[in-house]
Amino acid sequence: MTSYGETLPEVRVVHADGSAITLSLALAQVPPANSSVELRWAAAPRGRVAQEGYVVSVDGNRVDVRFTGHPSVLQSRLFVRGGGGEPIVLCRPDAEDVVGEVHDMSERAVRAHFTDIDLNPGDEMMLRIQVADELVEFPATALKVSSMRQQVPVRGPLSVEMVAIFDNQDEAQAKVIRRYIMRNQLMARQRGH
Repeated sequence: MTSYGETLPEVRVVHADGSAITLSLALAQVPPANSSVELRWAAAPRGRVAQEGYVVSVDGNRVDVRFTGHPSVLQSRLFVRGGGGEPIVLCRPDAEDVVGEVHDMSERAVRAHFTDIDLNPGDEMMLRIQVADELVEFPATALKVSSMRQQVPVRGPLSVEMVAIFDNQDEAQAKVIRRYIMRNQLMARQRGH
């Protein structure tokens, strides 16, 4: 709950009924009657819901709040993430270009899979990703790298999973990725309905 610009954690719901809710909180944090408050709670799969209200009455550490307006969803992240299956090319000056596959990406980072490459956290590279009809290219740094050699049924190739952060953000290319991911998410929702 936020009251007078101060965020009050540790607020518990005692009772909820339609547009009214009874809360319990520390006595020192109880807002006065008729004051405006904002309540926020978790919303699956991500983000929070926020709703304005005002304090109707106070009884000790119990506060009755009546909601005003409609709840709104607050996103807890500043970027979109999605995709998967797009071809990605890893380019380094001291090695041949390697083609891999994107697991997911955002306008700030990518998680991708490669086969039989030597890669370590901190390695710098250039990444090219084919998104729909456009090719985007970013300088990047490997943040996390995990490798595992196929063992069953026979010894096979090295499977490399990499998370890379884009270094110099190019807003035009970030916009291409954002539009691509949002378009794919919208199409997936439409297929689901």
